[in-house]
Amino acid sequence: MSLPLLDFQNVTVQRGARTVLDGVTLRIAQGEHVAILGPNGCGKSTLIKVISRELYPRLKPEPWSLRILGRDRWHLFDLRHHLGIVSNDWMALCTRDYPGFEIVLSGFFGSVGIWPNHQVTAEMQQKARAVMELLEIPHLADRNTGEMSSGEARRILIARALVHGPQALMLDEPTTSLDLHATHELREILRKLAGGGVGILMVTHHLPDIIPEIGRVVMLRHGAIYADGAKRDLLEAGKLSGLFGIPVEVLERGGYFHVL
Repeated sequence: MSLPLLDFQNVTVQRGARTVLDGVTLRIAQGEHVAILGPNGCGKSTLIKVISRELYPRLKPEPWSLRILGRDRWHLFDLRHHLGIVSNDWMALCTRDYPGFEIVLSGFFGSVGIWPNHQVTAEMQQKARAVMELLEIPHLADRNTGEMSSGEARRILIARALVHGPQALMLDEPTTSLDLHATHELREILRKLAGGGVGILMVTHHLPDIIPEIGRVVMLRHGAIYADGAKRDLLEAGKLSGLFGIPVEVLERGGYFHVL
């Protein structure tokens, strides 16, 4: 059997005096499409920061481990070849006066923009253009990110994350600040990537973000896993009411779920 993409065992993260992840055990297989669902403040963004090594678990006497593809230590540049991360933090950093093509290219260097010490090869340029074609954004190559809509900038960031050809793409609240048309376009792009073999790990509090290709939902509440299972079993009124703390009704239409 192949190694799991992510393997958390009893992982706890503390920020100041507050415990934001509490004994989380979670395993996600390579190629699996998973949504991490929960209300604001439940620990979703912290989970991403732990995976990207911006935060580290708290040392404690009980056994714990955090492995990506079987390894607990990674050089961050090597990790990008396996897991591309698109977060709202990166959205804030990339709203500068850089053209779209340069932002995509900068994914090879883990930077925002290309700097004098970066050696850009013809192969890198070719890959960046190919990814932009895949995401249907070659027309954004020469446009500054500050002049793009939120939806266009989000696709540029996805292209930046894909230049390494990662096995999986992790997205943090992907439709934040997008209008209806941009949201629809982004979801269609994510469906295209999922169908092409890129694993999708989506962190969200918004049910319609969960594209039909996602078959598993992990619910987070108060920093702990509230439920973990098949999407159709968990996206129902009882479980969602307990997760968000309010009574809800659920409607499914065209493979998407909506709260009423």
